[in-house]
Amino acid sequence: MPAITPVFDGHNDTLLRLHLSKSADPVGDFLNGGAGGHIDLPRAIEGGLRAGLFAIFIPSPGKPADVDEIMSRPTYDAPLPERCAQEAALGHTLAMAAILFRIEAASNGKVKVCRTAAEIAATAAAGNLAAVLHIEGAEAIDPDFNALDVLYRAGLRSLGPVWSRPNIFGHGVPFRFPSTPDTGPGLTDLGRELVRRCNALGIAFDLSHITERGFWDTAGLSTAPLVASHSNAHAVTPHARNLTDEQLAAIGETKGIAGLNYATAFLRPDGQMRPDTPFEMMLRHIDHMVDKAGIDSVGLGSDFDGAMVPADLGDARGLPKLVEAMRAHGYSGEEIDKLCFGNWLRVLGETWNG
Repeated sequence: MPAITPVFDGHNDTLLRLHLSKSADPVGDFLNGGAGGHIDLPRAIEGGLRAGLFAIFIPSPGKPADVDEIMSRPTYDAPLPERCAQEAALGHTLAMAAILFRIEAASNGKVKVCRTAAEIAATAAAGNLAAVLHIEGAEAIDPDFNALDVLYRAGLRSLGPVWSRPNIFGHGVPFRFPSTPDTGPGLTDLGRELVRRCNALGIAFDLSHITERGFWDTAGLSTAPLVASHSNAHAVTPHARNLTDEQLAAIGETKGIAGLNYATAFLRPDGQMRPDTPFEMMLRHIDHMVDKAGIDSVGLGSDFDGAMVPADLGDARGLPKLVEAMRAHGYSGEEIDKLCFGNWLRVLGETWNG
């Protein structure tokens, strides 16, 4: 049996799934498996998932729209959710971070929350799971950045300023198809300061979900490689969430990374959230992203536990099928190693200054 290719996943929402579950033991559910979703430790190990950004995402207040149902239509424009209050967001953030740290503590060394690229490489090489603490939507961060400094000390190493809703730092794109990503204003003054603070601390600044103006605001300010952890090619699927050729080129010029999102609405040319989405559509996006950003600036960013993914992939156990599809498509072993793991490791190492 051939060796399993190790995978670094640029985005999952597993902490949110565990946080919202009604289980009496979400930590045990993750470590022992069998509790639904796309990722737990047994499935990660079986599928070659050896590292990833574990996102903290704050649920929107009020009754959320049924985004999957909306995105099953031929065209759509889902309403932007309500803003989140900072105090409530911080409570959710601490609860999800605690779940990750408790998983680490109870894993007997099988899961490690990593703060350096060297820790990621060593953990993955040992066949264990390297988790990077990430925030998707910075509602928990106060205007004085006190929470940012504390969370960094706790292990935060990656942050997306916005999800698909506005906050004090900037504006997110709606779930809109067809649409360009140029849907509204960019960074606020506080958002610009957040870029500077993240650069100074060595926190990756994730541009998935931000408006095109916010992307270019960041590109003009940031001294770090540009990162879009889970966004696809707009030229293939003209969804507001996807990246234009100019954005992909900018990511490549900074030696940054764009991670392939497995959510089917961002893969399919018709923009619909449907499970009957073949690997060929994933490969079309990888090809285009590689063409525009370069082989060194494309990776994987699944959106596992946060979206409908292709039925043929299923969950983390299906990652070897994606790797084999890349190989059959003509990607070399060296290129696959970069796309699946090496590019993410390099970008994070350069961003974290070590």
